[in-house]
Amino acid sequence: MKQTPQDIRKRILKVLARLDGPAGASRIAELLRGWGVDLSERSIRLHLAQLDREGLTELQSRRAGRKLTARGHREVDRGDVVERLGFISGQIDELTYKMGFRLRTSSGTLVVNTTLVPAENEAAAVEVVRPVFAARLGMGSRLLIRRAGELYDVARAAKVPPGKIALVTVCSVTLNGILLKEGIPVTSRYGGLLEFRNHLPVRFVELLEYGGTTQDPLELFIRARMTRVRQCVQSGEGVVGASFREFPSSALPDVLKIRDQLRLIGLDGIRAVGMPNQPLYGIPVGEGRTGLIVLGGLNPAAALTEAGLVSENRSLAGLLDYREFPEFRHLNMWTQRGE
Repeated sequence: MKQTPQDIRKRILKVLARLDGPAGASRIAELLRGWGVDLSERSIRLHLAQLDREGLTELQSRRAGRKLTARGHREVDRGDVVERLGFISGQIDELTYKMGFRLRTSSGTLVVNTTLVPAENEAAAVEVVRPVFAARLGMGSRLLIRRAGELYDVARAAKVPPGKIALVTVCSVTLNGILLKEGIPVTSRYGGLLEFRNHLPVRFVELLEYGGTTQDPLELFIRARMTRVRQCVQSGEGVVGASFREFPSSALPDVLKIRDQLRLIGLDGIRAVGMPNQPLYGIPVGEGRTGLIVLGGLNPAAALTEAGLVSENRSLAGLLDYREFPEFRHLNMWTQRGE
């Protein structure tokens, strides 16, 4: 595909951003060829002259070449954000494909989230998250606690640092993988905040399209303190994290059957299933599609933030075996034993 002058200049800026010091036209030309951009040194000098005029690059010396200005660095950072749009969608698709859980045997790997909490706050954290699971406001009813030195983030092979514990929750993307293994493709469209009244969902009050964000929507909502999970547990009114998905309407009977099976094994995060070709809580679906609302796996983590407990969240942290996840009801036992 032919690249415009603007595209080429963006590439030049990215090349300079990755170098430790200034570079000349010959060095830039060499690195651009690795990105499929083949230009003469003369052409690159013309582009550099334009970037100079825009205040994005500056000449250090004829021998050393050019480097980015502060404004140039800001332009590169902004461009990186644009290029990362859809990153979350890509992660969802990758982990959906890789997870190995099979419903027929109730075995295999699940997609997980992790939340780091100071170890001294373990008992308090357990007291906060237990009612969230009991109210069925998370992705199922299973929770794993990892302690210092134990592997907690399987995507990065990271271990729990000293003085911390990790709460590992099942990510709602697990549902995508389960349905895919059953031959049902699912499209994750939005992450949002679902409002509850009288313990029942009534509407989405916030929505972010997965293809239009560089971070998990629920992580953003938690950081912005926009959730009201604890309030929803206590009074039945509040807002919790949820996602909106679509699947082929022809698979509706199978999806309803799978929903019932998931409830039996502690992976029930499906809050609502729509009707074919009909909007679900005000969100339209495509022709031949049916809407699906899944509660967020990070809702227990949102409750921790609401309670004022310091925590660090990471969604889509990787894959972990289902057999490692006990029911949340065993949390008291773990806390007392310190296991």
